[in-house]
Amino acid sequence: MALWSFVEHNLEVKTAHPTKTALVNTVVELLENQRADELTSEQVLEISNISKGSLYHHFVDFSALIDAARIVRYTRWADQSIQILTTVMNDASNREQFFEGLVRVFELTQSPSSRSSRFERARILGMAEGNPRLMHALGEEQQRLTESITALVIKAQNAGYLRSDLDSASIALLIQGYAFGKIIDDIATLHIDPKKWNALIADVIEKSLATQA
Repeated sequence: MALWSFVEHNLEVKTAHPTKTALVNTVVELLENQRADELTSEQVLEISNISKGSLYHHFVDFSALIDAARIVRYTRWADQSIQILTTVMNDASNREQFFEGLVRVFELTQSPSSRSSRFERARILGMAEGNPRLMHALGEEQQRLTESITALVIKAQNAGYLRSDLDSASIALLIQGYAFGKIIDDIATLHIDPKKWNALIADVIEKSLATQA
């Protein structure tokens, strides 16, 4: 697969039990075309061919299963970007190659095709405010994502591509904020020129985060 094609995300839940994985994956797929409040436990059980007893063995209630699927859908877009960033870091043999790859990744995260993913992530974040269980699980996954990006930033700093005097975790947060923040333009009636936006971000990265050639 070409570097700039988004890698297929592995939807398996991080659990050893295949039944739990199958239940969550079923809901993840159903949420592609249905709202969560439209789903029923009977529908999920019929599609997954799993018993009601097994569902409630793994989840305290049906809403807990929905929350687990939301977490997968929230993280998969970020995980795709992290996998591509990892490829960029591993394949780069010099500063120029690294930043060329980094800019291409940023362009992908800002593309119109990612608009629905940005909106879905925003909805899930909003739901977490009044849902302590979702908030806790989402917080753990977000921490994992931030730590994964931070590790890549540290590798880039050690390789001499990014400034080592800047905090690696702060850079990781900036990267995520920039990618997700495009949703502000998504809802605007008049959209900014994507090429001009990407050029600005590339310039900011080059002048603020990069080591001087």
